[in-house]
Amino acid sequence: MNILWDFDGTLFNTYPAYTAIFKKAVGEGISEEEVFSKLKVSFDHAFRSFGMNEEQEREVRAQVRNLSPEDFLPFPGVMEVLQKANKNVIMTHKERVDVENVLKLHNLESLISEIVAGDDGYPRKPHTASYEYLHRNHQIDLAIGDRELDVIPARQLGIKTCLFQNPNGEADFHLENYGDFDEVVGKYMGIL
Repeated sequence: MNILWDFDGTLFNTYPAYTAIFKKAVGEGISEEEVFSKLKVSFDHAFRSFGMNEEQEREVRAQVRNLSPEDFLPFPGVMEVLQKANKNVIMTHKERVDVENVLKLHNLESLISEIVAGDDGYPRKPHTASYEYLHRNHQIDLAIGDRELDVIPARQLGIKTCLFQNPNGEADFHLENYGDFDEVVGKYMGIL
């Protein structure tokens, strides 16, 4: 099985660090849950929802870029799923060097065949261009993401989709944790 992965919130639990940065920027009176729910749609959605100006947006993005690879932990069980796949590729809006540093810290770089990163010049999701490129070169069987935005391009290309920790979005499969991967996805994709 060849899997196309999203990075933030799918392979790595990045939202706690992002939520803390946003919460500090928007100030008192906004709960972590509210910040998290806006971030789960997209950074741009969160900026608009909280009425942040360009200066605040630049400051938040700078703080996010300054996070250390140690601030991000892989979700439990993700390494086992990566090891079971024939090929793993990543499509992310994060900058390449940030993704590579996190993967290297957690000894996962050897499990990734290719990365398409935010600074590679492809249009942002949900545009299909990066997915088309990865599918053409790696014959993707399944796309896994935590947001609807991550699976829309795959659906448009006829690739099976899986939403992680997002039971409400439209996808072929839904996973709450990677320990259930074999049961939920593996049977249907023929990897058991």
